[in-house]
Amino acid sequence: MQRFVIRRFVQGLITLWVLSVVIFLLSRATGNPADLLLPLEMGDVDRDRMLAALGLDRPLYVQYLYFLKGALTGNLGSSIRMNTPVVELLFARLPNSAQLVAVAMAMAVFIALPLGVLAAVRRGTSVDRGAQMLAVMGMAAPPFWVGLVLMQFVSVRTGLLPVSGMGSPQHYVLPAFCLGIFIVAGFVRLTRSSMLDVLDSEYVKLARIKGLSERVIVWKHSFRNALIPVLSFASVYFAQLIGGAIVVETVFAWPGVGRLSYEAIMGRDYPLLQGVVILIGTITIAVNLLVDILYAYIDPRIRYG
Repeated sequence: MQRFVIRRFVQGLITLWVLSVVIFLLSRATGNPADLLLPLEMGDVDRDRMLAALGLDRPLYVQYLYFLKGALTGNLGSSIRMNTPVVELLFARLPNSAQLVAVAMAMAVFIALPLGVLAAVRRGTSVDRGAQMLAVMGMAAPPFWVGLVLMQFVSVRTGLLPVSGMGSPQHYVLPAFCLGIFIVAGFVRLTRSSMLDVLDSEYVKLARIKGLSERVIVWKHSFRNALIPVLSFASVYFAQLIGGAIVVETVFAWPGVGRLSYEAIMGRDYPLLQGVVILIGTITIAVNLLVDILYAYIDPRIRYG
């Protein structure tokens, strides 16, 4: 296990380095921030001065070395538009996104897991068909469309919930639902499929022959082994939703990392965009590593050499 953790940690560092190179080059492919910051009447002299002040007049490899050196010491530079250290902006927005994603994941867990298990146990019935229909609708509905519809009917027309912003617990309901609906769909399908495989296994048949109750067979012996693919799905999407909830956070004016990345893209804010992507990559790698370690405790059959 120790060798596995060390190997995965080294692989994670290499992945982060490759990610830093990719986002460094792609961010500069969006255009020059001076074109947005300077008024149209400013000439080339003012433009060159701004590029020199931002350090963008240097060769690309020199800019990358400065960026890499700062990233290794925890300094991701300062936002071009906000003139604030990127690290401060990220840590100010990260808790907001984490709270929203946690609410969405909790909603998905409490709704989708029991529904997926029930659909597998009662396969072929109306419950199973209803669960599959819900999963298909959840995966097909665009989050931005769901958000706009909810804002119109739940907030604007009835006034039951706030339209946008962050504050009271009511503010979490609509954006968390928009984020969670896709996760619910994925959880239902994965849980149902995984449970069906487990319920058809030999040790489950042996448990039934021994006379164990159906509740014990389903929830103690089957559900635990069926959790592995669901846990993989949850780990990947928990990390990705923190920075990938751009549409939902923009629609509901939620002050999170997703909206911050949207502002960085629209403003061609290279340091901020690089910081957001590096943060998301770090969280994704760390969460996946923790989940791989948890596999051995969930399923005793798994051993890492």
